[in-house]
Amino acid sequence: MTIWQPNITLNAMNERGRNSLSDHIGIIFTELGKDFLKATMPVNDHTRQPIGILHGGANVVLAETLASTAANAVVNLKTHYCVGLEINANHLRATKEGLVTGTAQPIHLGKSTQIWQILIENEKQQMTCISRMTAAVLKR
Repeated sequence: MTIWQPNITLNAMNERGRNSLSDHIGIIFTELGKDFLKATMPVNDHTRQPIGILHGGANVVLAETLASTAANAVVNLKTHYCVGLEINANHLRATKEGLVTGTAQPIHLGKSTQIWQILIENEKQQMTCISRMTAAVLKR
């Protein structure tokens, strides 16, 4: 059994992000599992800090993009929508190049809040960041 609302697709998620921050820095949703969502982000001139490593803020943008998109994909968008309420991140390993992949999974899916864990890994499948986001579930 899946947690997602009917008709949720990777194509729709990627289209929804067009002309936004996530589009500008190259975030692409790549996999939708029964209870997880994955996306990649390049480590390049748009996402690196001046010393040449992935900017911690870019990790947070990837984490919040994943969690916010996932949060909205589990609610009935005709009656509710979700917004980020709080996010934190621990940066564990520097990344200089390539792609990082984030995976968001729910910890709690409640009526008024959701909590999502986001793990970010480099191309060697080494964890580079762990994040947690709380989303508010609001009525339209």
